[in-house]
Order: sequence, then C-alpha cells, then structure tokens
Amino acid sequence: MRQFDFTPFRRSTIGFDRLFDLLETSARQAGSENYPPFNLERIAEDRYRITLAVAGFKPEEIDITAQQNLLLVVGKKREENENNQGSYLHLGIANRSFERRFELADFVRVEDASLSDGLLTVELVREVPEAMKPKKITVNGGGQPSAIEHRDAA
Repeated sequence: MRQFDFTPFRRSTIGFDRLFDLLETSARQAGSENYPPFNLERIAEDRYRITLAVAGFKPEEIDITAQQNLLLVVGKKREENENNQGSYLHLGIANRSFERRFELADFVRVEDASLSDGLLTVELVREVPEAMKPKKITVNGGGQPSAIEHRDAA
C-alpha cells in the first residue's frame, strides 16, 4: 500500500492535526481487515447509511457503541460446536467475531440500527446545532450614521 507523508502540510497548516491523523490511521487500517464487508451510502445531504453483511449473527451478538466522533460495531460469535452432528467438508461462511470502527464527523449521530436478512443497517444523521449554522445578517439602511462620543477621563 502506498503511504502518504503529510509532514509538509503539517508544517504549513494550523488546526488540521486531527484530519491528518485520521488520514494516516485510515491508510494503515485499509489493508488490515475487511470483514465484515460493508457499504457506505449518502441518502441525503445530512443523512448517511452504513450496511454491514453480518450473515449468521443474531441481534444479541452485535454491539453498537457511538462515542464522540467514533462508531464501533462489534460482533461476538458464540461457539456452537456442541450442536453439530456432522463435520464440515468445507467451511466457507465466515463465523468469527469482528470489530469495525467508523470515524464520524462532528455532529453526526446514530439515529437507528436494524438487522434484517443478514444485513445490519445503521442510519446516521448530521445535526448541526443552531448556534453553528450560518445566519443571515440584515443590512440597515437609510439613516445617517451616528457620531461616536468621546469623553475625556479628566
């Protein structure tokens, strides 16, 4: 895998450390694990969906934790060898535990999660607080500018 060196950018930018750290972490993790497979969708301007293929997992075997800027999806598969009557000739269906991390942008929260037909769907929404949204400023006109009074401190 190709590694990127962000050192020149780190020297000339201020306040972007978190972004560079995310990019470097993502590049390191990209080739390490790709189970379970997943899709990322943008449903609307501020709505997203993550769909993970978790065939064979029950809802009680999946744990979803949302922290600040991090979504952690963990699947803990219990061993069920005691119920097997025969032995496998080929074991091609993955039956192992997993941990999948997703870095979330500011103000992104989990709205819903559901498991159906072997697909875990996590709905995300980005809600920017009212104080952070752009505001329209009206321009007053027609009046004469008022003089600013200056008083001596004597």
